[in-house]
Amino acid sequence: MILLPKNLEVWFLVGSQHLYGEAALKKVAANAQVIARAFNHAEELPLKVVLKPVLTGPDEITQIMDEANVAKNCVGVVTWMHTFSPAKMWIAGLKNLRKPLAHLHTQFNRDLPWGEIDMDFMNLNQAAHGDREFGFIGARLRLNRKIIVGHWSDKDVLAQLGAWMRAATAWHDWQGAKFARFGDNMRQVAVTEGNKVSAEIAFGFSVNGFGVGDLAAKVKAVKDAAADRLCAKYAEEYTLAPELRQGGARHESLRDGAKIELGMRAFLEDGGFKGFTTTFEDLHGLAQLPGLAVQRLMADGYGFGAEGDWKTAALVRAFKVMADGLPGGASFMEDYTYHLENGKRKVLGAHMLEICPSIAAKKPTLEIHPLGIGGKADPVRLVFDTPPGPAINGSLIDLGNRFRLLVNEVTAVKYPPLQKLPVARTVWEPKPDFATAAAAWILAGGAHHTVFTPALTKEHVENFADIAGLEYFLIAEHTTMCNAKRELRWNELYYQLAPGLGAV
Repeated sequence: MILLPKNLEVWFLVGSQHLYGEAALKKVAANAQVIARAFNHAEELPLKVVLKPVLTGPDEITQIMDEANVAKNCVGVVTWMHTFSPAKMWIAGLKNLRKPLAHLHTQFNRDLPWGEIDMDFMNLNQAAHGDREFGFIGARLRLNRKIIVGHWSDKDVLAQLGAWMRAATAWHDWQGAKFARFGDNMRQVAVTEGNKVSAEIAFGFSVNGFGVGDLAAKVKAVKDAAADRLCAKYAEEYTLAPELRQGGARHESLRDGAKIELGMRAFLEDGGFKGFTTTFEDLHGLAQLPGLAVQRLMADGYGFGAEGDWKTAALVRAFKVMADGLPGGASFMEDYTYHLENGKRKVLGAHMLEICPSIAAKKPTLEIHPLGIGGKADPVRLVFDTPPGPAINGSLIDLGNRFRLLVNEVTAVKYPPLQKLPVARTVWEPKPDFATAAAAWILAGGAHHTVFTPALTKEHVENFADIAGLEYFLIAEHTTMCNAKRELRWNELYYQLAPGLGAV
């Protein structure tokens, strides 16, 4: 599955006006071409940048915004006012725009040519106040937009623009996405529930339930030869436990796992799904709880949530799209248990089976062990540890009148061998410290299911939250409980009042 298709693009819209004459407009166009070419050679930018003709009037601005809305490959627009561009010209177009918007506040020249500056230079290079004029109309229209400030060649500017592009692509990917829920919510758990209609209205993806019997029929249809070929592939990619190898005492269990993967993959591909959920309360027709299958499907880019958790499945997919091509991976995760030694408090993250090998430190082992729940045969699964380093944990929850995205900055750490724990796992220290992070998370209603990723930073996720209209709550280095309480109270007030706010 390709998460960042090569045909996706952002449109670069440069504003000016006819006041300065045709020679100035030609220079604006030429300068914009230089910047666009540089963008398309910048390794920080994951998408193609398409420069559109210089915009100088309201009709052409409105037309280009309407075209962006319906262009299937356009994930968002980047605007820059090279000269002064009266913002009343932009009102109709910006009101129509439904794609993510980034406002790049830059200028063509990095340095002022001090001894050469004349009024022609001043008239041509007016972004310093042209972008402020554009910024006003964005504020007046109450637009969600990313504002990036600095010279277009600076590495930090390119990094910010690249992060925004990844977030815009994840939002683009959610539009029309379908997530399959095999079975229903499990064991009356609250946080894994939510309003799927509200989510489809707000985010553009749909979640629908399917009987596990439909999946079981796909699994039953898998040919033995296809399962054997996949088992051979397992032997190439992973270190197989002796009993699972060809001729081993439990090899048939591996074949069952392969059939589940092939059947599940066929179901998802036939239905055009981008993610799914499972539940161990409903396994009718399956030989074992899907473990290996889920891990490998996640590694291919599918979103996943355990126990019917469709919100986390959608968030896994969004994080994977944003992280595509970056080192580190992204996975479904659960805060499972703690190490509470004073001064060394840590979280052990894991799940019964379903942790994505994209976050593995080295080649996983493929093992079989009893599960103790679900009432089925022992499931096969990949077992591995994760490398140390910075990461983030994200959780999407439904608060009734809105959705909240929580993010905790963490540091994955080295930990002692876990010889008796037969699942994939990681251990992290949350910022700013264990007690504050856990208390703030609980206060904000954060779920026990998360998305864990070393590939993304808070900037990627904040960009995504802004585009999606999500409440964003960050727990990081400088978080205190006093500030967390205050922010959550302010947010509660804002989201009660926000429906009455708008363009006036």
